[in-house]
Amino acid sequence: KPWGMSLWENVRDDLDKKIKEHGAENAYFPLLIPKSFLSKEAEHVDGFAKECAVVTHHRLTADPSGERGLIADPEAELEEPLIIRPTSETMIWNMFKKWIVSHRDLPLKVNQWANVMRWELRTRPFLRTSEFLWQEGHTAHATREGAIDDAVAMIHNYANLCKDLLAIPVIMGCKSPSERFAGAEETYTIEALMQNGWALQSGTSHFLGQSFGKAFDVTFQDKDGKESDVWGTSWGVSTRLLGALIMTHSDDAGLVLPPKVSPVQVVIVPIPPKKNDLEGKAAMDDALDKLSKELKAAGLKVKVDDRDYVRNGAKYFEYERKGVPLRIELGPRDMAKGECVFKYRVGDEGKTSVKLDEAVDTAIAGLDDMQQKLYDAAHQRLQQGINTGATYQEMKEALEGDEAGEFYGAGLYLVPWKCNAENEEKIKEECKATIRCYPFEHNGEGAVEGKTCFYSGEPATHMALFGRAF
Repeated sequence: KPWGMSLWENVRDDLDKKIKEHGAENAYFPLLIPKSFLSKEAEHVDGFAKECAVVTHHRLTADPSGERGLIADPEAELEEPLIIRPTSETMIWNMFKKWIVSHRDLPLKVNQWANVMRWELRTRPFLRTSEFLWQEGHTAHATREGAIDDAVAMIHNYANLCKDLLAIPVIMGCKSPSERFAGAEETYTIEALMQNGWALQSGTSHFLGQSFGKAFDVTFQDKDGKESDVWGTSWGVSTRLLGALIMTHSDDAGLVLPPKVSPVQVVIVPIPPKKNDLEGKAAMDDALDKLSKELKAAGLKVKVDDRDYVRNGAKYFEYERKGVPLRIELGPRDMAKGECVFKYRVGDEGKTSVKLDEAVDTAIAGLDDMQQKLYDAAHQRLQQGINTGATYQEMKEALEGDEAGEFYGAGLYLVPWKCNAENEEKIKEECKATIRCYPFEHNGEGAVEGKTCFYSGEPATHMALFGRAF
């Protein structure tokens, strides 16, 4: 619907600026990818094979028997099946081969805003759908270090987007080898904690090594005239961020939107004078026009709801449900006192009378305060939701019966861990917990010195963040 699309547009506009500052340029690549392209990178095709939607014919025809209506025309079968893009690495690297010749062509950074399709058997609105909107960035570099720096810088951009725009605190880290993106040497992630204690992967950035460069024979001539394989990255976020936004802040009354991302930050609801009071109506129109113009001039997104066929009570309910941060009421009695009435979606429970000539400054300060308080509440919930020092048995007992609809859940577990894919799979089977990441903050030099894995008892290699996840 338009309200949800407006939220995505606000995310897109903010992130697009960051992407361009990062040095990437927007482009667009084909939706349909030849099957042979996916086959060139073995790990990549294995990772996406079960999720691919495949086009095999180029037209329909009427069923000669008349029993099945339209059918795929047997004479219109494609020579090679086409895959509806699950992601675009293969298509873009095929183009990189044509665009990259010399070290002067590097780094090459492109981004596209597009839809993708991954065939999901069990869907969740915003979180896991067969078709979704996203951006995907793809870069090529002359050096390993350059590619890693690019991937790490982008995950920081995503974290800043969540913090500054969406008021969502996240944990940055690396995925375990078994959780990495198909074909990547390293996957960096941001993980958010929802109100029910489950984690949500909210954005990823991948260091691809030279796998795609070699698969598509993308080489460049370095400064010494030597042919070398390029290094690559890819990174992306999707409309899953809207799911994170909803589940981080909202309450039983509906959406709660941080002011910076809300499509409408201030809604003004007039309380009209009596029908035959023409002078009062003219004064009301002037006051509404003046107030809305002043708020807009201050950079706020404002809507005046003067629908005369909808009761004000219904309007209040509508905007509360939509999560509009601030409602301003203005009626004849308020105007007579030179005031208006403020009601914030969260925070201040009651209504507050504000002088009309102070309304703009008060609104700006109040919305800034609301943005910060939403972040602070989510940050406190994240800090309190991370359990440390737990044994495996304690985590297992807490998580094996932890269901998505129960509030509040057990949360996340930060524990010493020896990287072992087999043990990781056992834990997933035993209590449905997965390694969300190896947090940057807790995996510096000496972080696991002298520590033993909470599962195997062997010397730990990482501090791992376990938890249930959407």
